[in-house]
Amino acid sequence: MLADPYGNRIGPANPSGTAVDAFGRARVSMPLTLFDSSHRYRDNGLWSTSNTAGTTYAHTFHEGLVKLNVRTGANQEIIRETTKVFSYQPGKSLQIMNTFVMNPAKTGLRQRIGYFGANNGVYLEQSNNDIYFVERSWNTGALAETRVSQANWNIDTLLGDVDSSPSHRTLDLTKAQILFSDIEWLGVGSIRCGFVIDGQLIHCHSFHHANFITSTYISTGSLPVRYEIKNTGVTASNSTLKQICTTVISEGGYELRGAQQAIETAIGAPRDLTTAGTYYPVISLRLKATPNRLDAIVILTALSLLAITNNANYNWKVVTGGTTTGGSWVDAGINSAVEYNISGTSFAGGRAMASGFLSGSNQGSTPTDILKEALFKFQLERNGLTLAPFELTLVAASDTNGADVYASMDWEEISR
Repeated sequence: MLADPYGNRIGPANPSGTAVDAFGRARVSMPLTLFDSSHRYRDNGLWSTSNTAGTTYAHTFHEGLVKLNVRTGANQEIIRETTKVFSYQPGKSLQIMNTFVMNPAKTGLRQRIGYFGANNGVYLEQSNNDIYFVERSWNTGALAETRVSQANWNIDTLLGDVDSSPSHRTLDLTKAQILFSDIEWLGVGSIRCGFVIDGQLIHCHSFHHANFITSTYISTGSLPVRYEIKNTGVTASNSTLKQICTTVISEGGYELRGAQQAIETAIGAPRDLTTAGTYYPVISLRLKATPNRLDAIVILTALSLLAITNNANYNWKVVTGGTTTGGSWVDAGINSAVEYNISGTSFAGGRAMASGFLSGSNQGSTPTDILKEALFKFQLERNGLTLAPFELTLVAASDTNGADVYASMDWEEISR
């Protein structure tokens, strides 16, 4: 009989260990990447950053990473968190991988990396000279953390040639590491944590919950990714945490099954593009800036424009991160995490994600669709560190003064 390094019998009909996902399925199913981050040419704009005075974070071109640098003063801190929250789908294993190099351990220094936000998640921590896997939960309405030190990891301690480490490897966080975790949420499932070394997924610790707890273990399985470095006291020297790459994968694909909503300009009130060549906000969307809505997962799924001024040419863009001025923001409903603005007067900034042209005629207009296959590319984003939503805006311009346009936007709210 064959067995894995941990004594589990394996075979074609009985895969085991990290050869299976968080739900025990052989890892032959098609993974769908919800997110990936690398820093080949620059800090890639997929992360929000909070840093205290005297700290710096900078892209290093020749290494292809971002260095998080703190000096020796107490409470110096840098937090990097993704602008997106990643959608856990019930019954699908969610796998997260982070690469990094930690600063050598020292008194007064704490470093954290993982799949977590301010209230929930799981992460690796090195604090002073100790290493932990930590589960963070807000399921009671108060923050609680379960910390498991390296010597107490229940699968492989990575402490070298000892009985508690079946791999007989020694973990060195000052060397480049690939941290992995996979989530079997459903409110009460398990979390597995470990490292990829020499191409082998070494499972180090599992947090088990089913048949042990009386509620959910964390409030949600849909969370951001974070890197943190902080001086909990005065340190003897400057410190640097190197942030390299991150990926979040839904194992076995992903299907959109959220609540569909839409907003449109009023049929009797087309949007007037007053000045030729000026881009006007036609419809703007953003998450509600409340703690229980700001981490919602909302995806633009379609848009439609109808040009109604004959012989006028139009250019439209979908822009993220810009600012709509004027108009009013309207709640999309008590059960929605979205608010919209269809009366903005001007627009500035942001990054264009999609663009196209159309002409006004009396023959009508074909809707312009953002296909669902784009999935999370058109997800509403936010700065989870400042609790500020980012706008996603349909803007339009014409080559003719006073040209008019009708528009609509559809979105799907995954978080229900």
